[in-house]
Amino acid sequence: MAVKDTASYLEACLDSILDQTYTNWELIAVNDHSTDDTPKILDHYAQKDKRIKVYLSKGERLIPALQTAYVHSSGELINRMDSDDKMPEYKIQTLVDEWLKYGKGHVIAGGTKHFVDEGNVGDGFLKYEQWLNNIAKYNLHYQEIYRECVIPSHCWIIHREDFDAIDAFNPLVYPEDYDVCFRMYAAKLKVIGIDVILHFWRDRSNRISRTWEEYKDNRYYNLKVKNFNTIDRDTSRELVIWGAGKNGKDLVKVFNASTEGKSTIRLNWVCDNERKIGKDIYGIIMQPSETINELPNCQIIVAVSSPTDKLEIEAKLKAWDKKPVRDYWFF
Repeated sequence: MAVKDTASYLEACLDSILDQTYTNWELIAVNDHSTDDTPKILDHYAQKDKRIKVYLSKGERLIPALQTAYVHSSGELINRMDSDDKMPEYKIQTLVDEWLKYGKGHVIAGGTKHFVDEGNVGDGFLKYEQWLNNIAKYNLHYQEIYRECVIPSHCWIIHREDFDAIDAFNPLVYPEDYDVCFRMYAAKLKVIGIDVILHFWRDRSNRISRTWEEYKDNRYYNLKVKNFNTIDRDTSRELVIWGAGKNGKDLVKVFNASTEGKSTIRLNWVCDNERKIGKDIYGIIMQPSETINELPNCQIIVAVSSPTDKLEIEAKLKAWDKKPVRDYWFF
């Protein structure tokens, strides 16, 4: 657990860990150069319970703190915690019990629930929460992975050998939780979703997902395109981008940049906006979406923002006998 200036929330977090029904755990809490009472609180709890071990981060910011924590850990199974959040008392027991059914090569992932100290959780977070919990319930992690981070950073458990095999917390890539998901996917680890709320996730105005530059454009197209080209791109098949709005335009720019100077299959670009069909945008002639039927073995990436349009596009793709992961992905 990386800890940075969360004194206001830290006692509630630590108490929720101490309340776990599963008792064979160690907490490696790493102070990332906090300027509030965080160090005092951590030291107090470490004196109270020997399972809590406190260190100072060797670097600055989140990932170096996680790296420091992992170096000092000795557990066979690894879970991450955020210092402003809380665990339900059954969290670790549930994760361990489920992991024991499957063993190495598997990641157990569950659901999350947002909360705030005052007022109401925003609609955006509620929709994200509902989406995440639906993924866990129906085990859709790799089918949905290019939409958004499919496993919250605190809602998984993995064997140490599997975590080492995907390079643990070593890559300095943000968002770090999304990068971990892609590395699980690339390594073909099997994610087992469970329909259980495993984490209480605090929303606050100064959380890093709201304040850090790395999270400002939360579409994460560079990360997605890099992983798509590495994991799922089949260069023997035509590639189609669907969507002529800002999302589609920005995604085409990223794809063009990722393939600059390389010999690649021509990029096809389609939309359903009659005013844009036939126009030359970035050197590509916009085509109607029905063009996909003339490219029977193509890979299709959908980049639209409207939820209604997404549903209509998905219905079209299914009617054309296109399959998720095999033929199309939503970004």
